[in-house]
Amino acid sequence: MLTSRRPYLVRAIYEWIADNDLTPYLLVDTAMDGVFVPRHAVQNDRIVLNISVQAVDQLQLGNQEITFDARFAGRVENIHVPIKAILAIYARENGVGLAFNPDNDDVPAETEGGNPVVPVGADPSRIDPVKPGLRLVK
Repeated sequence: MLTSRRPYLVRAIYEWIADNDLTPYLLVDTAMDGVFVPRHAVQNDRIVLNISVQAVDQLQLGNQEITFDARFAGRVENIHVPIKAILAIYARENGVGLAFNPDNDDVPAETEGGNPVVPVGADPSRIDPVKPGLRLVK
């Protein structure tokens, strides 16, 4: 059996976003087992996490999970996100990134011609990380 492509795609998109001096955000399904994030930051079983070098400490983009330390309300929190809980990785500034099919651990969501992934109703220059949700933009 082949290993999942998801962790490799997450790392590749993360690198591309960072190389372009953009801010990498993860959209996470917090209802999945093994997700450890501050519950006060969760809305509708979703959380958007800034995983830029400036925002986190000890970032590990592993094959099974992503872990790091980050500050929430002034407190350092240890964050654990299983790879299967990642719904999308995208750049805050323009919404470009990759969304994953929540029903299949290894299949990226269709992007019809490579259009960017942008949070629902968002102007890419004004992405609001508090209201996560993705749609395809044509």
